Amino acid sequence: MNRKQIANVYRLGVKELWSMWRDPVMLVLIVWAFTMMIYTVGTAMPESLTNVPISIVDEDDSPLSGRIVSAFHPPQFKPPVLVSLSEVDTGLDAGIYTFSIDIPVNFQRDVLAGRKPAIQLNVDATRMSQAFTGTGYVQQIALGEVNEFVQRYRGDRALPVDLVVRARFNPNLTQAWFGSVMELTNMITMLSIILAGAALIREREHGTIEHLLAMPVTPGEIMLGKVWSMGLVVLLASALSLQFVVQGVLGVPIEGSVALFVALTALYLSSTTSMGILMATLARTMPQFGLLMILTLLPMLMLSGGVTPRESMPVAARNIMEFSPSTHYVAATQAILYRGAGFDIIWPQVLALVGIGTVFFVGSLMHFRKSIGQMA
Repeated sequence: MNRKQIANVYRLGVKELWSMWRDPVMLVLIVWAFTMMIYTVGTAMPESLTNVPISIVDEDDSPLSGRIVSAFHPPQFKPPVLVSLSEVDTGLDAGIYTFSIDIPVNFQRDVLAGRKPAIQLNVDATRMSQAFTGTGYVQQIALGEVNEFVQRYRGDRALPVDLVVRARFNPNLTQAWFGSVMELTNMITMLSIILAGAALIREREHGTIEHLLAMPVTPGEIMLGKVWSMGLVVLLASALSLQFVVQGVLGVPIEGSVALFVALTALYLSSTTSMGILMATLARTMPQFGLLMILTLLPMLMLSGGVTPRESMPVAARNIMEFSPSTHYVAATQAILYRGAGFDIIWPQVLALVGIGTVFFVGSLMHFRKSIGQMA
C-alpha cells in the first residue's frame, strides 16, 4: 500500500469511530459486555453448595441417625427438615427440597452387625448443578459420620499409598478465575463480529455506502477501515477489562504476559472482524445479520474449548472446529493467562490464526467487492 491508500484507510477508520461514538446503544453494549457480563459470569456461579434445602426421614431414630441429621448444616445446606415418608415426594414435586434422605428402620443395629444397610437419597435432578455436586457431598458426609460412629474417632485407617493432590494454576479451584477469563474471550468474539457487521449494515441502511462509492477509494480500503477501527475498539475494551475487571475487581491472577495476550487478540480480531463483514454482505438487514450471528456464534463459543474440554467432544466436532479461529485463540489465551506460556509455546496457534485469518480476510474482501459492484 502506498501513502495515499494508508491515509484513506486511516480516515475511513476514523469515520467509523465517530459513527460508533454517536451510537449510544452500541456504546452501552460495549461497556456492559466488558464489565457487567464478565463480572456476572465470574461471580454468579458458586464454587460450592450454598444453602441447599434438604429433608430427612429418620425411621431409625437412633444415635447414629441423629449424628447424620446434625451433620448437614449451613453454609452448604439449610438446617435439615425432618419429614415423614409420605411427605418426601410432595416436597420434591413442589420444589421445596433438592435432596431427601431416608434412613431405614434398624439402621444403627445393622451397621454395627456388619450387614451394610442402604440409605436412600432422593434428588431433584432439575436443579442440575446442585444435584450433580451435592450428591457427592451427601455421600461423603453420611459415610463420614458412619465411619466415625463405628470406629469411635474420625478418619480412616492408614492406606499403604498416600495420594497427594496438587491443583496447578488454580489451587483453590476458584470458578471466577476460569469463568471471567473465558467470558472475556467470548465477549471479544461476539463484539468484534457485531461491530464490524453492524458498521457495514449501518452504511447500507443510511445510504452512505453510495457516497463512499463516489469517492476515490477502493473496496479494500473501505473494508480495512472498518476492520482496524472496530478491532481497535474491541482491543482497547478487552485490555481495560482484563486490567480493571478481571484482575482488579475479581482478583484473578494473570501468570503470563499481558502484552503477548493483547498481540494475540489483535491477530484474532483480524479474523473475527472479517467474519462480521462477510456476514454483513450476506445479510441485507440487521435482523438477518442477527440470525446469521446465532448460527455462527453458538458453535464458535460452545465448541472452542472455553466451555468444555475439546477432548470430550466428538471427533467430527473437533476436526471441524480446527478451522475456527476461536479454537486456537482460546487455547493460546488459556496457555498465556493461566499457565504463563510464551511465544515458544503458542506459536502453533499463532500460525493457525494467521492462516485462518488470511482466508477469512481474502474471502470477505472478494465477497465485499462483489456486493459493492452490484450496488454500483
